[in-house]
Amino acid sequence: MRLTPKVKEILSWYEAENPGVKTNLARLLMHGRLAGSGKLVILPVDQGFEHGPARSFAPNPAAYDPNYLFELAIEAGLSAYAAPLGPLEFGAARYAGEVPLILKLNSANSLAGGNVNDQALTATVDDALRLGCVGVGFTIYPGSDACYAMQEELKEIIREAKAKGLVPVVWSYPRGGKVSKDGETALDIVAYAAHMAALMGATIIKVKPPKAMIDLDAAKSAYEKANVPMETLPDRIRHVMQAAFNGKRLVVFSGGEAKGTEGVLNEIRQIAEGGGHGSIIGRNSFQRSKEDALALLDQVVKIYLGQA
Repeated sequence: MRLTPKVKEILSWYEAENPGVKTNLARLLMHGRLAGSGKLVILPVDQGFEHGPARSFAPNPAAYDPNYLFELAIEAGLSAYAAPLGPLEFGAARYAGEVPLILKLNSANSLAGGNVNDQALTATVDDALRLGCVGVGFTIYPGSDACYAMQEELKEIIREAKAKGLVPVVWSYPRGGKVSKDGETALDIVAYAAHMAALMGATIIKVKPPKAMIDLDAAKSAYEKANVPMETLPDRIRHVMQAAFNGKRLVVFSGGEAKGTEGVLNEIRQIAEGGGHGSIIGRNSFQRSKEDALALLDQVVKIYLGQA
């Protein structure tokens, strides 16, 4: 399959990367219904670690079965499926070649006490190679007590992943330190998160949609003097894209907590309008029945294709 001009343009942003990384990035960008568009919609299912099985899957019990999640991503024509080691091992052989896979290498759990704000390594880059993945995922918590150790772990993960031709995808979620709880999704904090992931060498960056507020006192004067637009979500998305090397790093936005169909689609429309490269939608898809999830994801894909 010949690459589209848009995909070739995106690959040109990563001119320092080796052929293996660029080939796997092209595989992502040329797969599914969004193939060639320069947009990505990814199904992430790592919430079992974060929230437990019932909080993740009881709303749609079919999703307890890892095969169901592979099939949802495949039938919806999504760009990729991202998950921890166990679920990918469960179905990687059966569904080999049908959907690009991203192995999430670290995870937290809600049973841990105290203000931990850290994650444990639960898989390796070699596991991703064994399972035929195109990339690996890793979460960092800028601002947390563990942030420097997490950055050092990520440095080694990115180095090894790129050396072996895999795409590093960084979940960048600031929390703790000088970041207030409400400020975790403030515009300055989300932009900082995207920029930090880009500085670390992430190929794809995942952040949350930003709110119209500035959390850090030290940043307020800079935003005011530059008159950075932030009234609308498209304005804020544009600023986050600026922070990701002026839009030359792929940034996808999380779907967040479960919400109604119109809430999801309205947010997606605004992300697309602001120039975001796509969405990574977990609970808002797999917690619905397959019929409803496919209908929702169909609309999401059409929005990114400019068809809805």
